[in-house]
Parts: sequence; C-alpha cells; structure tokens
Amino acid sequence: MRTTLLLLSRFLTLALLALGAAMTPALAQGVDAVAVTATSPAINLGRALTFVQGEGDRVSVPTAPGSDGIVRRMEVRQTRTDSSSVWGVFTLSNATDEQVDRLVVVPHYRLIRSGLLRPDLGAQRLVSLTPSQGFRPERQTAVDQDVFLITLDPGTTVTFVAELHDPRLPQITLWQPDAFKDRENSFTLYRGIILGIAGLLALFLTILFVVKGSLMFPAAALLAWAVLGTLALDFGFWTRVMELAPEVVAFWRAVAEAILSATLMIFLFAYLDLNRWHVRYTVLMAVWLAFAGGMLTVAWFDPSIAAGIARLGIGAVTILGTVILVYLSVLRYDRAINLLPTWVLFMVWSGAALLMVSGRLNNEIAAPAMLGALVLLVMLIGFTVMQHAFSGAGVPRGLVSDTERKALALTGAGDVIFDWDVVTNRIWVGPELEPQLGLKRGTLEGVATRFIEALHPADRDRIRSTLDTVVEHRRGRLVEEFRLRATDGHFIWMVLRARPVVGSDGEVVRLVGTLADITEFKAAEERLLHDAVHDNLTGLPNRELFLDRLDASLTSLAAEDGRRPTVMVLDIDRFKQVNDSVGVSVGDSILLSVSRRLARLIKPQDTLARLAGDQFAIILVSERTPERITGFAETLRKALRAPIAFGDREIFLTGSIGIALADGTQVKRDDLLKDAELAAYHAKRLGGDRIEVFKPALRAVKSDRLALESDLRRALERNEIAIVYQPVVRLADRTLAGFEALVRWDHPRLGRLPPGEFIAIAEETGLIVELGLFVMDRSARQLASWQQLMPLDPPLFVSVNVSSRQLLRHDLLQDIKGVLSRSTVARGSLKLELTESLVMENPEYAAQMLQRIRELGAGLSLDDFGTGYSSLSYLQRFPFDTIKIDKSFVRADQRGVRPVILRTIIALGQDLGMEVVAEGAESDADAVELFQLGCDYAQGFAFGEPMTADQATKLLKAALAQAA
Repeated sequence: MRTTLLLLSRFLTLALLALGAAMTPALAQGVDAVAVTATSPAINLGRALTFVQGEGDRVSVPTAPGSDGIVRRMEVRQTRTDSSSVWGVFTLSNATDEQVDRLVVVPHYRLIRSGLLRPDLGAQRLVSLTPSQGFRPERQTAVDQDVFLITLDPGTTVTFVAELHDPRLPQITLWQPDAFKDRENSFTLYRGIILGIAGLLALFLTILFVVKGSLMFPAAALLAWAVLGTLALDFGFWTRVMELAPEVVAFWRAVAEAILSATLMIFLFAYLDLNRWHVRYTVLMAVWLAFAGGMLTVAWFDPSIAAGIARLGIGAVTILGTVILVYLSVLRYDRAINLLPTWVLFMVWSGAALLMVSGRLNNEIAAPAMLGALVLLVMLIGFTVMQHAFSGAGVPRGLVSDTERKALALTGAGDVIFDWDVVTNRIWVGPELEPQLGLKRGTLEGVATRFIEALHPADRDRIRSTLDTVVEHRRGRLVEEFRLRATDGHFIWMVLRARPVVGSDGEVVRLVGTLADITEFKAAEERLLHDAVHDNLTGLPNRELFLDRLDASLTSLAAEDGRRPTVMVLDIDRFKQVNDSVGVSVGDSILLSVSRRLARLIKPQDTLARLAGDQFAIILVSERTPERITGFAETLRKALRAPIAFGDREIFLTGSIGIALADGTQVKRDDLLKDAELAAYHAKRLGGDRIEVFKPALRAVKSDRLALESDLRRALERNEIAIVYQPVVRLADRTLAGFEALVRWDHPRLGRLPPGEFIAIAEETGLIVELGLFVMDRSARQLASWQQLMPLDPPLFVSVNVSSRQLLRHDLLQDIKGVLSRSTVARGSLKLELTESLVMENPEYAAQMLQRIRELGAGLSLDDFGTGYSSLSYLQRFPFDTIKIDKSFVRADQRGVRPVILRTIIALGQDLGMEVVAEGAESDADAVELFQLGCDYAQGFAFGEPMTADQATKLLKAALAQAA
C-alpha cells in the first residue's frame, strides 16, 4: 500500500510538471539560460536578450525553472514616470560552485551599427535591472555607459528583467570586473595618446598659420581642431569634464559631425585655391557653408536628422573632392598632385566608416582604430601643407638681394636680355628669343652684323645708325622698334630698350638692355588705325579717308593732265522706314549687301566710301566723258533697284544720286562733296530714284530750304497754317457725304504753298507731329459744327491724313482721345487716312495701334490702295472701314481705257465689307463709270476743288436747302 501511494505521488508530480511546462509561455520555453563560467571574461548578451510587452506601468514574465523544476512568475513595476518603458528579459546560470560577480555593461553610444540616414547618437539605455532571486544589481558610476554589478549564487539560474529607455541597444555585454577594468584602462591610455597627438597637431598647425600667413594653414588648423573636438566627444572627455546628459551629448555629436563635414570642404577649397579656377567653385563653397550652418540649426531640433545629413555630406565631399583632385591633377596642378595620395587614404577611411555605421564591419577595436586613422589622415594633410609651404614653392621674403630681385622681375616680365659688347663688336641675346623665331641657339649671337642681317630690310639702316649714334654721343637711352625675321618668313615686332655703359676712359664699352615682343600691340595699333578711317559695318573708307583721297585725287590728277575727278553721292530713299520695318540688324545686312553691289561696279582706281547711315560716295576717275559718267550713274541706280531677299520677302530699294563734276570752281575738297550731296538731296526732293547733276542754282535752293525750315517752325505760332476741304460725293445720289481735310501754308513771302513744298521738311524736322495734331483738332471741331448744322444718316465725315511719325508715336492714342473729347462728333465720322506703304512698314505694330484707334471711336481709311506691296492676308487683319483708290488707277489712258485693276480693287473692297472712295474723278463721265463699277464715293475736280471752311459751310447749306 505504501509503495502504491509513493508511485501515485510521483505520477502526480510529473503530471503537474508537464502541465506547468505546457502552460509556460513561449518566452520561458524559447530562451536558454546563458551559462556563466569562471573562464569567460566577457559574454555578449545581445542574442540572449528578449523584448517583452508590458501592461501599463508593469510587466509580468515567467522565470526560468528552478532547481525543483517549477516555473514561477515575476512582476516588475517601472521606475520611470515620464514615459512608458521598454522591457527586456535574459537568463543567467551560474555553472560554478562559487559565488560569481559580473558587470552588465550597455554603452550609451557606439559608432558601429549607429546608422547612416537617422543615426543613433546615444542615450541612457538601461534604467534598472531586476533579478528573479538573489541580490539586487547595483548601478556603477560611469559617464558614457550603463553598468550594473550582479551577483550569482552557486548553481542558480536567475532571470533578469531590464527596464530600457527604447528598444535600440548598441551593445550589451556581461564582463568580469577585472577584465572590464583592464579593458577600460587600455582604452583610456589609447584615447589619451590619440587626444594628445590630435591636440599637438591642431596647435602646431595654428602656430604655423601665425608664422606663415597662407590661407591653407588656417583651413588645415580648422580641420585639425574639428577632429580634436570629435575625438574628445567620442572618448567621453567633454562628458567627464562638464557632466553632460546623454541627450546633450547627442546634440553636440551631431554638431561635431556637421563641423567636420564643413571644415573638410573648407580645407579643399583653401588648399587647392579653387577660387582662382572658376567662380562656380566660390559659389559652391558659399552654398556648402550655408548648408552646414543650416545643419547646426536642424541639430537643435532633431540631432539625428542633422547627423545623418552631415554623414551624407562627408560622403559628398569625398566624391566631389575626388573628382576635383583628379581633374586638377590631369591639368598638372601641383597642389592637387601632392594631396592625391592622402586623399586616396581618406577615401579608404570613408569606405570603412560606411561599413561600420551600416554594421557590416563589427569589431571591438574597429571604432577606436577608425578614430586613430582619422588623426593620422589629418597628420598627413598637415605634412602635405608643410611640404608645399617649405619645399621652395616661393622665395622667402627678406632673403632676396637687390640683384636677385631685378633678375626675378626681368624673368617675370618675359623680356629678353640684350647685350652688345662694343669693344669686341659682339651681341648676346637671351636664350628665349631664338626658339620664338624658330632659330637654333646662338644664331643671333656673335658679331653685330649677324644680328643686323636678321632685321627687316627697311629697319636695318635705321637701327645701325641709331647704335652708332649712341656710341658716338656716349649717353642717352635707346628705345627702338624693329622687326625680326623668323624661319617661316614672317616678321615679329620687337622693342629694344637699352642704356650705354661707359668705361673708365669715357668711351662706351657695352650697350645693355631688354628686348620685348610687341607684335600683338602693333597688330592692335594697325587695327585702330584701320578702324579710325574705315566704316565698322562695311569696311569701306569713312568720310575722313574719303576726303583725304579726294584731296589726293584733285592734286595728282591736276598735276598730270588737268583732269579732275567726279564725285557721286548715293542716298537710299526711305531707308529709315525700311529700318523701322525689318529691324536694325536686318537693316545693317541690307547696307552691307548694297556696299558689296556698289563695290563690284567700280574700278581699282576709283574709291567707294560710306559717308553716313544710308549715304555712300564715289570718287570716279576711271571715266572721263560726261556720257560715260552719267551711264555709270545709271548703272548704279539699276543695281540698287534689284530686289534684296529677306526671308520670304523681297525688299526693293531705290536711290537718289547726285553728281558733281570738278570744273575748277570748287576751291576745296569739301565744296565738291557738298555739291554732290546737294544734287542728291535735290534728286530725293523730286521724288527719288533719279540722277541729278549739280548746277550752281541748287545752292540757292539749299539756302531757300534752310530759310523755309526756319519759317515752318514759327508757322503755327503765326497762324499761317490753313485747312481746306475737298468734297467727297456719294455716287448713288450725288449728295455730299463728307470732306478730306488738306493742309496749306500761307507763307508771308512766298504765298500759299502746297503740301509738297513743306511736308517733307516737317517730316525731317519732327514738326509733322505738332502739325498733324493741329490739323486733326481743327478738322474735328469743324466737323462737329457741320454735323449740328446738317444731321444726316449716315453722318457727314471728314478724313485727315496721318504721317509715319505720328503712327509710330505711342502718344498718338492720347492725342486722338483728347481731340474726340473736345469735339462731339459721331462715332467713326472722323476718319484717319493712312497710306498702304505706311501700314505695311510694321504690320504687327500697326494692327495693334489701328485696333485701339478704332476702339476710341475714330474711323480708319486706307489711302493710296494698290500702290504699295501689301499682303491681302495682313489687310484682312486691319480694322479699316474705307478704301481710297489712288487716282493713277482712276484716270483713263489716251484711248480712254481705264486700268483693268480698278474693277478688281472695287470688288475687293466690297468683299471685305469696306466703303470704296475713288480719287481723281475729273468729269461726270468718270463718276458715271465709277458708279457702274460699284464704287461708293468719289472726289475730284468734277465735284469741287479744295475750299475753305466757310465755302464748305455754304455748300452744305445749299445742299440742305435743296433737299428741303
């Protein structure tokens, strides 16, 4: 019975153990106890640590089975009150028969596996450590790591619950106290040595900057100080001195890495002197410094982000520096070549650092070794800087004698030494000259005759006599320019600056000086001389050279056989309008084409010049008889009329040519040119595209024109400008439809002048603007009066001509707006007449202006339609309401037949929805035929000549009475 009860008890015990094992969580089943032996100085607990989830401010975990095999549970309450903790559990087993003391060590920061983008910059890791049994662990004093002393009884298995700040643990290790102490002492000694070397290096480079003063030394010193600060932070020096909290240390670690990145870039910029290569390097440096300053600001809010950017910045500096160094080394820049080996080592260091922070390189001594390698790299950089500074790269100040200074200055100037030994008559020149000429060394040395023979033949006698003069007078300073012949046959210009050396007997013993190459200066001088007397655009002679050659022609030809040259002046007609239409650059191309055409027509003894913008002149000496001279002028005129292609357009030019034959009455060359210019002006005044020979009577015309211009400036003030109105009749019922306002000048001495006598002068002087505004305002006032007198439907209209000067002014819109506001006229009844050629000069601009004029309430009439070179596609875009047909299309020929195009123009106007007005209706038969062709209006002598405003008013009243 007793045996049976014993068996049943054992069975129940086993069942309970099995049930307890089944009910134990996976945590207790899956975690093996770490065996602690006396022979293991350090054990990595990273794999034995398991993270568990807490419930509120506590956590409950099962312990490892005890010696009796029973699994118990332990509950731990967190000690932090500011936030929730993270819990970790590990189990240790004392396999010895003695009590064991061990240290659980968790560093605050570890470079290995710290990360690249958002690195772990360190923090307090282990808050508390609670055992399942035995003595409570004691926190040990440590500034940069969490250390707890634990005690394990013999043969016990203890479960530890660790309260953590966050789940990130860089490392957790179980150390023997003595082994940990030895390790810390070893690393402390190593760190002290590295810090001492780094500090001495930074101090040495700073002192070197004070002594040497070059920019590369403060840059290298800044880099050394940045490395020293980083090492002191990683080695815990600042933490021990200032007792910094782990969160503050994280901020300063991010700042240190940002400063290290910035100082590395500063060193590259200063050492390689990048600002002398290109301005983009200076801009890059400024952007990088601003970026580094931004990282310091970011570090205040989030050190992890700032540190990640700084680490990426170090990588970017490594790549960018490699590219710049290789590029400058290819260019054989000595500083880049000297730094390249050290930079290769820095690239290796950067690669190893990347492997460490990513966790691929994990070793206990890897991080200290990397920091020591960084100090070694800074030391190598310091040696490179000192090598460049003290290897003879420059001449030390204060150690140069006066003779050496002169020699250095001569070498820097690039001049060649010249030495003539007068006693032996031998010349010596510096070795730099002969290779420049392609000669062998010593070719120019020897007797003076050998050097003289190398000169240009035109310079030999002058240089020989100059040297003899200096020897004879025994004083003076020699400055002579001459040409030396090279092996390929060309000559280079040299200048000799020398002084004689007088011996004890008062005679010149040698002549010593320098030779300098002035070939480029001479070429520039020749270009300046050429540009001074030639036109920059066409390369033709300008007015000064033209007059000089005219003077020479007058003198030489008169001395030979009494012949005198002929002067022709060619002025392009309406070139200003062409220039405004196509633009200045195209206008210059047109002038260049014209100059080439004219140049092909003249002979070598003749001269073609460009006097002004569109004015050319010719000195003709190859033709003698008047018939051949005028024939040559006709050839010029026809050559100018040939069209010039411009894109998909053809530009047609005409010219006014003035001829002045030298008959002996012209006293000066200027007089002959002025006569030709006066003849050309007379040809232009008569309509252009013609040839005029100068006559003495034209001088009086010129004087009259000047007087006329002066009188025109005062004509408006004196009320001498009058407006006359020519009737425009509606052909359907022969009723009065409107008037065209025409301007006349009542000159006090010359009487009433037609527009042809003064409009051109007004255009040239700019008075046409003021004159046009006067006519527009007076006509609008008169039209308002007539519309009140005779209200018609459609209303009476008045047409006013607009010139090119007015259309090109932006103030035209304001003028029209002011005129319409001062006079109450029906909308569209004040019509502005513009010629077809004027509109087509600049169709894009004209289309905008005309649309805005139409919006103001003025009517628009296209005058002289069919006489220009218009495009129908452009014509449809213009808001004209009236077309005026030029009288050349209305008049019949001697057989009474009118031009066929007249019917086409009228039909075109009707298709475009415009009213058509025909000018030049001289008879009733003209009016009848125009009406039959479909023309709406007509004006001409058949319906009345231009009349005054009073006469027009009487005509309106008579028409009103007749209609009543």
